[in-house]
Amino acid sequence: MPRNKAVEETDKLTRIAIVNSDKCKPKRCRQECKKYCPVVRMGKLCIQVDPNAKIASISEELCIGCGICVKKCPFEAITIINLPSNLEKDTTHRYSKNSFKLHRLPIPRPGEVLGLVGTNGIGKSTALKILAGKQKPNLGRFTNPPDWTEILNHFRGSELQNYFTKILEDDLKALIKPQYVDQIPKAVRGTVRQLLEKKNEKDNVADICQKLELGKILDRSIEDLSGGELQRFACAMVCIQNGDIFMFDEPSSYLDVKQRLKAAVTIRSLIQADKFVIVVEHDLSVLDYLSDFICCLYGVPGAYGVVTMPFSVREGINIFLDGFVPTENLRFREESLIFKVAESASEEEVKRMNHYEYPSMTKTLGNFKLQVRKGQFTDSEILVLLGENGTGKTTFIKLLAGQLGADDGSGELPRLNISYKPQKISPKSQCQVRMLLQEKIRDAFHHSQFNTDVIKPLKIDEIMDQEIQNLSGGELQRVALTLCLGKPADVYLIDEPSAYLDSEQRIVAAKVIKRFILHAKKTGFVVEHDFIMATYLADRVIVFEGSPSVDSIANTPQTLLAGMNRFLELLGITFRRDPNNFRPRINKTNSVKDTDQKRAGQYFFLED
Repeated sequence: MPRNKAVEETDKLTRIAIVNSDKCKPKRCRQECKKYCPVVRMGKLCIQVDPNAKIASISEELCIGCGICVKKCPFEAITIINLPSNLEKDTTHRYSKNSFKLHRLPIPRPGEVLGLVGTNGIGKSTALKILAGKQKPNLGRFTNPPDWTEILNHFRGSELQNYFTKILEDDLKALIKPQYVDQIPKAVRGTVRQLLEKKNEKDNVADICQKLELGKILDRSIEDLSGGELQRFACAMVCIQNGDIFMFDEPSSYLDVKQRLKAAVTIRSLIQADKFVIVVEHDLSVLDYLSDFICCLYGVPGAYGVVTMPFSVREGINIFLDGFVPTENLRFREESLIFKVAESASEEEVKRMNHYEYPSMTKTLGNFKLQVRKGQFTDSEILVLLGENGTGKTTFIKLLAGQLGADDGSGELPRLNISYKPQKISPKSQCQVRMLLQEKIRDAFHHSQFNTDVIKPLKIDEIMDQEIQNLSGGELQRVALTLCLGKPADVYLIDEPSAYLDSEQRIVAAKVIKRFILHAKKTGFVVEHDFIMATYLADRVIVFEGSPSVDSIANTPQTLLAGMNRFLELLGITFRRDPNNFRPRINKTNSVKDTDQKRAGQYFFLED
């Protein structure tokens, strides 16, 4: 009797079994995965736990995808994923058995900037390594990797065949700006000037230093640089060398809005007819400004990643936000991400709120002087602090928090309980995440509403049993945000919540902060450089203007429209809004829209 066609179809599904090496501890469990597996019970070696091996091994060919091992594993170390069968022939690279798998590759084009967008752990850095020629794609065959002839044959007929042939034959030089710039001082020694002169292969060093504002730090030692200075230095190191492929992994982290755009303009200045430029970026407004076309990456972080075909910039970013790829008729996220700015509170509601005032203050720190103009705020409100790095935003927060005293002691600050998330997070604790949350925010940690509003959306559950010391930057940021919101306070001061987070996590974090402040009827002061996040969060804005590190003025809080207009006017940038999901988009300098909006004095559009 012929087999049912539907059964045959399910057999065609490609199965991925992922065993997390950090979580799998066969010596500390009863090996429930093997014990309860129906295939093992039938006498087949589907799951094996070798006494000498540190982790369990799962045969993807024998696995039937029942998911019993996933449910029974006490350490939640196993993930079983059913993939559409058409992806099997598109496997580009796999590190080892039961580990991460990348399907397809982004296709770079000479003379254009390719932008890559996707969550962390989805294969962007792996794709960069392969495209740079630093890693040979094994087409999923990690035990007997193919040779280059077979690899070129695999990509036959696509633009990637020409690309890899060029890498092999012409020996293309790839230059990569690393993702973690804070690791640079561990690798190199010397002053900024010495290192730039050592790598200089063009006659544009002075021009690049001017664009990236490196003039003042040329004689400073690398270990004395801040995160933003290291980022600009790392970008300059790539731009002054003669290369064929230029890759920038997250060039905007640590930079303020003005510096992000200057870095974007500098990167775009590398475009030449025979050069390839590839950028990974989580700030979507900067990615939009930087790129000529975009490839999205979707999948399950740490398990598998799939690269889409190239799209136009607007279409690519909107596909990422919608969570739906029309060319493949595939939904990779349950909900679309929309940036509709929340309605302001009505006059009646404002009357019922608590109003607080802070006085005019001045604060001098060495050669830097900050003048704070008098202002007021209410509960259930978020004020976003906008300004360049070095204009005193963190100083203002510390004045409000009582960590710093004003110069003249003038005026009374309202007596309020403050919860503060600093800009730099340095993990000192040796314990696990669960223990830290139990110790620091016990009441909130056991409160069901806090779990629903904060812990679950920030996916803290997934890292509960990890040690603080072993967390990545993004995981630390989410834990720090949870600790800040979990502390009972009247005012929450949050300094750069988007640092280290990917585009999706940023939007989730913004929604978590917004919902928490509204539900708890508290006030939030947020310092944020990611424009999309800042616009989504802000009820009102405080604009800082002046000369960075010299003197600055913190203006009275203004409405979102007036404040953004003022801030963008200082930067000379105009924004429009995307009609589909309302995200802010930067207008290209001197474009028709840019010129029209500047003439009308409308730097920021807040359309209904």
